[in-house]
Amino acid sequence: MPQRLAFATLLSLSSMLVAPAVLAQTAGGTAAPTPPPAQTSTPATSQPGGASDPQSAEPTANDQQEAPVEVSAPGMNGDAGDIVVVGRNIPNVVRATPQIVSVLSSADIARTGEGDIAGALTRVTGLSVVGGGFVYVRGLGDRYSSSLLNGSPLPSPEPLRRSVPLDIFPTTIVGSALVQKTYSVNYPGEFGGGVINLTTKAIPDKNFLSFGATIAADDATTSELGYTYAGGDADWIGYDDGTRKVPAFIRNAPDGSGIIPAEQVAQLSNASTTLLQRNNQLPANWSGEISGGSVYDIGGSRLGVIASLSASNTFRTRFANQQDSVSADGTLRNDFTTLITDNRIVANALVGVGLEFGENTIRWTNVYIHDTLKQGRGSAATLYNNASGLRFQQNTNWFERQLIETQLVGEFKLSDALKIDARGAYANSKRNAPYERQFDYLCSATTTTGLPITSDGEQQAGGYQCAGAYQVTQRFTPFASIIFSELNENLWTGQADASYKIDGDRPITLSTGYFYQGTDRTSSRLQFNYQTSNGGGTAPGYPYNLLRPDYLLSPDVLNNACPLTANTAPCTIQLQFNTAAGAYRYDASLDVHAGYVQAEGEAFDGLRAVVGVRYERGDERVTPFGVTTGLARLKNDYFLPASTLTWNFAADMQLRASAAKTISRPQFRELAPQQFRDPDSDRLFFGNPLLRDSKLYNLEARYEWFFKRDQRFTLAGFYKRIDNPIEQVGFYTGADDRLQTGFTYLPKATLYGGEVEVQKYFPLANVFGGDFFATRRALLIANYTYTKSRITANGECAPSVASSTQAVGGCPVGFAPASSLFRDGAPLTGQSDHLVNLQLGIEDSAALSQITLLFNYASKRVTNRGPSLLSGTGFQPDIVEYPGIRLDLVARQGFELIGGKFEIKAEARNLTRTRYRESQTFSNGNEVYINRYNLGRVFSLGVSTTF
Repeated sequence: MPQRLAFATLLSLSSMLVAPAVLAQTAGGTAAPTPPPAQTSTPATSQPGGASDPQSAEPTANDQQEAPVEVSAPGMNGDAGDIVVVGRNIPNVVRATPQIVSVLSSADIARTGEGDIAGALTRVTGLSVVGGGFVYVRGLGDRYSSSLLNGSPLPSPEPLRRSVPLDIFPTTIVGSALVQKTYSVNYPGEFGGGVINLTTKAIPDKNFLSFGATIAADDATTSELGYTYAGGDADWIGYDDGTRKVPAFIRNAPDGSGIIPAEQVAQLSNASTTLLQRNNQLPANWSGEISGGSVYDIGGSRLGVIASLSASNTFRTRFANQQDSVSADGTLRNDFTTLITDNRIVANALVGVGLEFGENTIRWTNVYIHDTLKQGRGSAATLYNNASGLRFQQNTNWFERQLIETQLVGEFKLSDALKIDARGAYANSKRNAPYERQFDYLCSATTTTGLPITSDGEQQAGGYQCAGAYQVTQRFTPFASIIFSELNENLWTGQADASYKIDGDRPITLSTGYFYQGTDRTSSRLQFNYQTSNGGGTAPGYPYNLLRPDYLLSPDVLNNACPLTANTAPCTIQLQFNTAAGAYRYDASLDVHAGYVQAEGEAFDGLRAVVGVRYERGDERVTPFGVTTGLARLKNDYFLPASTLTWNFAADMQLRASAAKTISRPQFRELAPQQFRDPDSDRLFFGNPLLRDSKLYNLEARYEWFFKRDQRFTLAGFYKRIDNPIEQVGFYTGADDRLQTGFTYLPKATLYGGEVEVQKYFPLANVFGGDFFATRRALLIANYTYTKSRITANGECAPSVASSTQAVGGCPVGFAPASSLFRDGAPLTGQSDHLVNLQLGIEDSAALSQITLLFNYASKRVTNRGPSLLSGTGFQPDIVEYPGIRLDLVARQGFELIGGKFEIKAEARNLTRTRYRESQTFSNGNEVYINRYNLGRVFSLGVSTTF
């Protein structure tokens, strides 16, 4: 009996396995990045009466000869035909892997209509996206998930994260996305919830040129009130034109006296970055892209080039209620009404070159992503700590993120038995946030000199009304501040893998590989407070203190901030270098060396096993500047075994069981004693150098029934035990201070649950008849995940989140009993008990015509541990987010015109207009809204064409 190498080997070594019809990188090239066809399966088989069923009950002989799939990934094997495992024919790609995977093909991504890959991944069983594109797998936070691009790790441009936010990857450059939920030793050892591999588009089948454009309106933002500011002339494309250039005296401030004099303050950009303005007619959102590809036959070789360029400009306004409390009963301390307008501008490019000669392939892939957030924020309150009248805070921010990666991959088949591949990549990520400005005004009916102020009542604005005039005073210290922050991270990776097939009655594939990763990060945050030359906490005098921000910082005021005493006690406005409670800069590095061995083969008829072990050594360091403590170094090595058994007990059914040990290292930001404000949650974070590695023990079992091609029913159960899981904990340093978030670890936590998924097509020809329904089918894709977690918080010592110089509860200095930091039995942060996804649609299997209704539900989840009470005894309730229900509708229609293929796409998002809600609920029924605002419905219309 002829035998071929089990395709299981491929996926156990691969991070990019996708269905043959939709894989972006294939031996024969990929389809041009045009709108994918509606069908995602093999061609329909003939039915009586001329109707066709896209899913035949039994695969035909032709079905069994699918095109081979070439997968570019660490340790991959080039043979990707149908699998024969001692007489077992397994034509479905997902079914063929020994690991638990979910695949989003280009067609699947297109059906969701999402503009970025993070949104598309929310449709995958067990996945949810939290806080700007960070993926949670089965309730485990982004720290437990890793993201790869064509099999290589990615650096993060976010100070708070090691993982990259996936919402910066537009779907236009992604050919497929694979999520592997069970560990195999070819992957890095940092594996908890899963690994997400994005495969970029590569060699096309033929020459093409494609254009596309979309316009969208958000009914909570478009043509509504928002806050903006001028910035620079190139802000609309997301690049600074030099307006926000950081002068040398700012960069050198840590080495100086700590005071920036008025003549240097005058050199900073003023009105363009300080003047917050109302815009009553915010514009619509737009996006556009152009891509093209060419293929050249050179003798017996094939050279392909593909390129893509796209840009988008979107506005989002949040009219939020932001509250907090420091009491045990939820009595409000602060109650702010906040209007935040985000203008997000994204530009990205992809250039790929591929060369195929014989059975060998060389690929060079280059990705560039530039993501900018321009933010205007105004916040007002009459209730705040020690309130003395109407308070107004304004912020103008600019957050610029950039990711560049270049990757070279070579895959070589030296013989039928021996295959070797090697890959190397360099990636750089940056985050620049210059000119984070804040001004604090108090409304008063009298001047600081006691003179009365009268108002005519014509304030030309709704909301809070000031019965007097706004002025800066010494009541709020400082009256203004400015922050300059930068992050730069370099990531070098290299990997070499070899596999050797030993023929026999039961072939065995042996594989081995080496992996290196070197990461270096520098992060700085320079904060300056405005004051007069009279000292800290002072503000300009009357009448200058009544001026708007740009006039307040004009040369006349900078050089004469105390006009009433100009002749006797003159003063100027200065900047005081002030890095609050931590380091102004930290350098960090992580070096990882790893090797693995693995064997895969059939132990008995229908039972195949993959067994391997990985040795990994890591050296992680964080060196802070500006503080005398806080140096962190974690140097550890681990043996990480993994095994998976797959039992094909029926022609269309199988069982899987998997066990593995993995790790999770603290992220740089979690170790660094540096304060940082997250612009999305508007919360302060502070690192902890006392953290340590977490260890995970993973078990999983899964039943799969593939009753027809590309139709399936799956049922899985999973269990994880985590030793020393890292959690974020809220705390207050005093009654007047705002909520901060710190990091510590627990003795242990457990997580368990189950998931079920069904995908089914229903031919409509037999139901309705007629030519219109002859090739149309209904689609049902549904999945549900139940997850439960529990933390253990006993008397074991854990790092304190607030600085301490005293021993607590018999623990060393800097530590405290875990029971004093956590509530025993609470769930892990970020974990929803219930996740539901449903897709109902009608599509044409012969042409591009789809309409899909998408339903998503996530139950409540903890985003932040409730802080300890100021008394030191007891806790406030946890801060809980309520994602709720989301309903989307996507319609796509293709047609041909003047020699080109066109697609029109219409989308309606968040039809339920679900409100964002993050709150604390106290035992007496009081609810404190940490963040609450309406999310708008988004309607878009797009057109694209390919020639």
